[in-house]
Amino acid sequence: MITRLFVKASIIAGFLIFSLTANSADLSSRQSALKSIQVQINQQQNSLKDTAKQREKLIALLKSDEQAIAKAAQKVNQSQTSLATVNTKLRELDKQQIELASLKTSQQETLSNQLSSAYLAGNHDYTKMMLNQQKPAAVERMLAYYQFLNNARIKAIKQLKQTSIDLDTVKQQQVTAQQKLNALVIDQKQQALQLTKEQGQRQQTLTQLQRTLSSKGAELEQLQIEEASLKRIVQQAMLAAKANPTMDGIASQKGKLKWPTNGRISKRFGSSRSGQIVWKGAVLAAPEGQNINAVASGKVIYADWLRGFGMVLVIDHGKGYMSLYGHAQTLLKQPGDMVKSGESIALVGRSGGQREPGLYFEIRNKGKAVDPAYYCR
Repeated sequence: MITRLFVKASIIAGFLIFSLTANSADLSSRQSALKSIQVQINQQQNSLKDTAKQREKLIALLKSDEQAIAKAAQKVNQSQTSLATVNTKLRELDKQQIELASLKTSQQETLSNQLSSAYLAGNHDYTKMMLNQQKPAAVERMLAYYQFLNNARIKAIKQLKQTSIDLDTVKQQQVTAQQKLNALVIDQKQQALQLTKEQGQRQQTLTQLQRTLSSKGAELEQLQIEEASLKRIVQQAMLAAKANPTMDGIASQKGKLKWPTNGRISKRFGSSRSGQIVWKGAVLAAPEGQNINAVASGKVIYADWLRGFGMVLVIDHGKGYMSLYGHAQTLLKQPGDMVKSGESIALVGRSGGQREPGLYFEIRNKGKAVDPAYYCR
C-alpha cells in the first residue's frame, strides 16, 4: 500500500515538475517573442523617423533645385526678350540704311545735274557783268540767278555730306547691334545648358523623394502638409491685401475673364485629389515655358516657392478677391508690383515636384476657394 502510494506520489510530483517546466519554457518563449516584436517596432519607428527626415531634406533640396531652375529660366527669358529687341533694332537700322542709301543716290544725282547745268551755261566774267552799265537790270537778274544756283549747290553738298554721316552712323550701329546679338546668342546657349543641368539635378532629387512617398499613407500625409502650407500663405496674403488700396475686384467680370494660359484642364475644381482632399483650383496642362498671364489687374502680394506648389505667385484684385498661380517654372514679378490684365507674370513649369508641365490656378474670395470656371470663359 505504502509502495503504491509512493509510486502515485512520485508520478504526481513528476507531472507537476513537468508542467511547471513546460509553463516556464512557454513563458520564456513568449517573452522572447515579445522582445523580438518590440525590437521590430522600434526598428520600424526609427526607420519611419529616418524616412521622414530624409523626406524633409529632399524637399529642401527640391526647393533649392527649383529655385535654381527659376533663376536660369528667368535669365533665358530675359535673353529672349533682349534678342527680340536687338533683332527689331537691326531691322529698323536696315530700313534706315536702305532709305539713307537711296537718299544719298538721289542727292548725288541732284548735285551732278546742278554741276552739269553750270558747266553747260559756260564761263562768265562776273567783273565785266558788274561793270556793264548798258543793261543793269539784266546784270542784276543774272547775278541773282547765279547766286540762287550757288546756294542750291551749297545746300545740296551739305545735305549729301549729312546723309553720308548719317549712313556711316547707321552702319556702325548695325555692327554694334550685330555684335550684341552674337554675344546674346552665345549667352543664351550657356543659360540653356545651365537650365538643362539644373533640371537634371531636380529630376534626381524628385526620384529619391518619390521613393519616400511610396505608400498611400505617406502621400496623403504629404498632401495634408501641402494644403496646410497653402492655407497659411492665403492667410498671409489676406493680411497683405488689407493694406492695399481699394481695387475693383472681379465680381463684375464673372464669366468674362480669360484663362491665365492656353491649355487643357486636367484637374477640375472640387474633384478628388486623395482621400478626403479635393482640388481647390484647376490644373491646366500646358507646354513648359509658355506665358502665364494675370487674369485681371491687381497687386502682387506673394511670389516665392511653396511646398507642393513650387513657384507660386498671388495677386490681390481687391474686394477680397485674389488669384493664385502655381507650378511655375519662373516668376516674372515681385511682391509689390502692379500688374495689368493679360500681362505676363510667370512661365509654365513643373515646380513643386510635378512630373508634367502645367499651371495650378486658383481664385479665392475672402480666403475661400471658388471654381475658376465661373469666372474664366
